[in-house]
Amino acid sequence: MRASATGGTGTDGKPIDIGDGSPSVSDDPDQAVDLARAFVREVVQPGVAGWDRAARYPREDVRASGLTGLFAPADQGGLDLSYGKAAQVFEELGRGDAALAFSMSMHNAVASAVTRAGDDALRARWAAPLVEGAALGGFCLTEPQAGSDATAITTMATRNGQGEWSVSGRKAWVSLGGEADVFLVVAKTEDAPGHRDVAMLAIAADAHGVSFTEPYDKASAAFLPITDMVLHEAPGHVLAPPGQGMRAALAAIDVARFDIAAIANGLHAEALDVATRYALRRQVFGKPVLEHQGIAWSLADVATDLEAARGLTLKAADLLGSDRGSVAVAHAKRFGPDVALQAAIACSETLGAYGWLHDHPLARFIALAKMLQVVDGSAEIQRVVIARDLVRRAGS
Repeated sequence: MRASATGGTGTDGKPIDIGDGSPSVSDDPDQAVDLARAFVREVVQPGVAGWDRAARYPREDVRASGLTGLFAPADQGGLDLSYGKAAQVFEELGRGDAALAFSMSMHNAVASAVTRAGDDALRARWAAPLVEGAALGGFCLTEPQAGSDATAITTMATRNGQGEWSVSGRKAWVSLGGEADVFLVVAKTEDAPGHRDVAMLAIAADAHGVSFTEPYDKASAAFLPITDMVLHEAPGHVLAPPGQGMRAALAAIDVARFDIAAIANGLHAEALDVATRYALRRQVFGKPVLEHQGIAWSLADVATDLEAARGLTLKAADLLGSDRGSVAVAHAKRFGPDVALQAAIACSETLGAYGWLHDHPLARFIALAKMLQVVDGSAEIQRVVIARDLVRRAGS
């Protein structure tokens, strides 16, 4: 049994476990992969264009997917997936729409944290709704002045004489802003610089003192609202106490980066399938496009990059939760979205002018692959993680 990705201890003394690395206890661990595949083919691919036109998040479709409790314990209604099985699930979701898959990854991280590390009161209010998808969860770390440098956050949580917490500040790049029902918010609890005082608190979206800006105008995924979140003395419920919040946040980010690597593999695989089917059917100069060496070799390179990206993702699945987990995830997160973007471009070029049309998903995939490069830590930040590991290894 592998170690879990833990981020300190919660208010009840249990480890903060954002995602479970142990073998699945579900009677049928493959059911999640089958559900994801059916969800993409029957719901996402036919529906995403309409969601974009209406700028509407498909909340009820996500709820009905059966994929809202992937990492939650089986005794609380979850699927308790291993990371290896989760890689397959998120690869399937990435074939449909990477932005939707990203939002479902974030929701599942919140559901896992609440069900595994929340106290009785937090679980009583949010555990079942999150696992069932009746409520959606979001995660808030980034601020307008604190992106790659998470230690620069200024959002402040203060406690009154009755032990109640309130939070004030502004968070940026809040996915599902105005749509999710509960957010895990990372905040400081003292004025001193640094992260030793950082806590993580659950804040209901409809609580007093909580508001959201208008959604950002993005290059793709108009259906996914991303906003700022403004907090003014908003009531918070501690999930990770002061001193444990940053560690819990970084553990959550490791799992998110792993999910994104798998999502990128799904986008990559679907782009290759679209291009290969087209190139086999389309005739040019008396033979299928796929039989022309220039095209065939280009798609062969795309296929090799996909195999490499999948290998890095599966290695990360094996190491998540260990002392080598963060760097393994960094390798997968750095490589996967980069080659997925290259693949989407190459596959679009295989279709010629048709690759530019919305009749095929490749133009959308190019924008989404660019998104995957930067969310939850850009490629440059992954290089920082990898380089620091090189320095540590050289020094030892």
